[in-house]
Amino acid sequence: VATYNKYFGQRVHDGFTDKFEFKYTGLQNCSIVIRNVIEQDEGCYRCLFNTYPEGAFTGRTCLQVYELHEPVVDVRESNSTEEKVVSCSATGRPAPTVTLSVSQQDLNFSQYNTVSVSNTNATFTVTTTAVLSGSRKHSTQVGCAARVLSAPQREVMVMISEVKQVHAGNDDNDDGKMVKEDTFFKVMIYIMVCHYSVILVHV
Repeated sequence: VATYNKYFGQRVHDGFTDKFEFKYTGLQNCSIVIRNVIEQDEGCYRCLFNTYPEGAFTGRTCLQVYELHEPVVDVRESNSTEEKVVSCSATGRPAPTVTLSVSQQDLNFSQYNTVSVSNTNATFTVTTTAVLSGSRKHSTQVGCAARVLSAPQREVMVMISEVKQVHAGNDDNDDGKMVKEDTFFKVMIYIMVCHYSVILVHV
């Protein structure tokens, strides 16, 4: 990849000049920088010191490339008015760990389900789904954190609005009364028509 000589200086070999550069050069501290790291850069790198008359000294270090995209949170209705179904998906390499959290203390998650899908580009998409239960008298925040091994985690927050109780007013009662009266009126007409038809038949 690159060489350094006390007399001839540093040299990055052809094909690597856009990717590698020296940060420090010297027998006590020699290091390179890899720019725009991609999956193909993953692997083990060997450092070789040629000395005279002691010979060669070697060192070895390995680079592991992590990939983690921002999580995506989805909140949808449940069969119960006091429950929400919360899903969070995160894509990374290796497979990320996805964790759900809620800010309101009297709310809790249950019925966890996690699914991992392997993608064609060697990444994994992990989706964690859970049911959020409890009385939501106020708006609350739901968080989703995704982590890949020792890399820094990525987290997103979503606000869920409070549940508002809607009470039926007089208009609703009046509408119900109108429906009942209208139904009763139709029934009366039907009976009168049938009765009139019967009379005609007998006449």
